[in-house]
Amino acid sequence: MAAIKRHQAERFLAKPDAAITVILVYGTDVGLVSERTRSAAEAWARLEDPPSEILRLADADLDEDRDRLAVELRTIPMFGGRKVIRTSQSARINANLLKPLIEDAGLAATLIIEAGNLKPTDALRKACEAAKHAAAVACFPDEDRDLATVIRQEIAKSGLKISPDAEELLVSRLGADRALSRGEVEKLTLYCLGRSEITVEDVEQIVGDASEQTIDRIVKATASGDGPAATNELTRATLAGESAQGIILALQRHFIRLHRVLHHMANGKSAADALKALRPPLHFKQRDAFNAQLRSWSAANADRALSAISDTAAKARRQSNIDVIYAERLIMILAQLVSKRRQS
Repeated sequence: MAAIKRHQAERFLAKPDAAITVILVYGTDVGLVSERTRSAAEAWARLEDPPSEILRLADADLDEDRDRLAVELRTIPMFGGRKVIRTSQSARINANLLKPLIEDAGLAATLIIEAGNLKPTDALRKACEAAKHAAAVACFPDEDRDLATVIRQEIAKSGLKISPDAEELLVSRLGADRALSRGEVEKLTLYCLGRSEITVEDVEQIVGDASEQTIDRIVKATASGDGPAATNELTRATLAGESAQGIILALQRHFIRLHRVLHHMANGKSAADALKALRPPLHFKQRDAFNAQLRSWSAANADRALSAISDTAAKARRQSNIDVIYAERLIMILAQLVSKRRQS
């Protein structure tokens, strides 16, 4: 098949192709990867009548039988139809194990693989993009236009409307993670049930509050390379009840914007022009700190930062009991990237 670009993914999943027997879903947006993996499994299961069984396999399922995944994929079901096998890239379920299965055009089941951010050179991604019966679906954080569409879809389900100003404000507060964005919009619509329109005041009341100032201090200190200050703020915030995963996602939102500006500058734009292209625009109180951060970061380091944030978000979600430890470790990794660049 080929690589399914970010803007092609919804159309691809809406019209499942029975000729595609292997689907890789990957990217930096953990929530969107999970959402699209589930959508793919359900869509391909519906190709059968009645719908196929969806079987999920993880590392632990291979403990007693290391060939379990291959056996499930190559065994023809007794009563016909194709099973859908859903799995995630992991220490054991890796490119070495999966590549021969991906290259096998005669699988008796459909294989759907969930993964994190994969470079174009990654063996798993290359195998799926090369095989005629496979597809690799990219999942990256929503841009403003995509996020506005998600917002309208969720709000329309409740029979509500949203004012243009309220939508613009809501877009500015969401976007790093599709699942988190949907959750925030659902919370907003529940608050506004019984009314006809969502206003700016509603968004201000429900999506973000005074705790943002604490999170902003964590983000600013991290992106400026002040790890000790950022971890101190993290401790205060989590002791006060802030979510460590929410802080990780706030870091992701900030570094996505930093990444965009740095890549515009790497392609020849001035810092001023690159900043003008940001949507929503920077608040005037953030400009001095953001400009200072542009001098401390390179486009390559911003790539590394986003990859580290994506990996940490996935780990924190899987092990929420230690998500504060993951957040603290992430802050130190990002701050060290600044220190190393300054030293060099």
